[in-house]
Amino acid sequence: MLSTIHRSAWLLALLGLGLASAANAEQKASDTAAQSEWVSLFDGKTLSGWEMSEMAGKDTSKWEVKDGALVGTGKASMLYSPKGDYKNFRFRAEIKINDHGNSGMYVHVPAKKPSFSDGYEIQINSTHGDPIKTGSVYTMVHVYKQLVPPDEWFTQEVEMVVKNYRGKVLPHIKVSVNGQLLYEYIDHSNAFPKAGFFAFQQHDPGSIVQVRKVEVMELPDSK
Repeated sequence: MLSTIHRSAWLLALLGLGLASAANAEQKASDTAAQSEWVSLFDGKTLSGWEMSEMAGKDTSKWEVKDGALVGTGKASMLYSPKGDYKNFRFRAEIKINDHGNSGMYVHVPAKKPSFSDGYEIQINSTHGDPIKTGSVYTMVHVYKQLVPPDEWFTQEVEMVVKNYRGKVLPHIKVSVNGQLLYEYIDHSNAFPKAGFFAFQQHDPGSIVQVRKVEVMELPDSK
């Protein structure tokens, strides 16, 4: 039999453990909620938080803000965000591509001066001569059907989660267009294994890409 003093101490210890467990659970819930909020990467007014990497010579490509959107014109370049780096996330934007235009939204790109071959490119193309259309992960998963007409705003989203698949830790990529999930792709090549940054492509002088409402939601690491 426990004495009254020992019984009280035992009850207080249990109460303390319960409070600690509740506090830990509350902290975990808070951390998860913080990772599950959409965060804007574009203020809708300036190029603040974005940098350009040109591929065809200085001052041959242009990115500017017009009517609340990032607008890319001219020769080849990448507009990238040095904010990051991001491993597991949902990344989305509202996009408009002109008739015969071509662009791409990129994830897991390197920290500085990315090129067209750096990172996973989620294609933006309605009527360009390239048959690989919007919603594709370029060179990996190809969509040949036109999902959205040119000169019309649409939302493209990519979800990236690096997790275990049959004993290997691999990127799992989901792509959605206008809220419609197209597929989930597991990159067995693990082409871009490092966490990285986001970017948009200006493809060529005939292309005009517009981007707005650029947002990211960080996701927790998978066990």
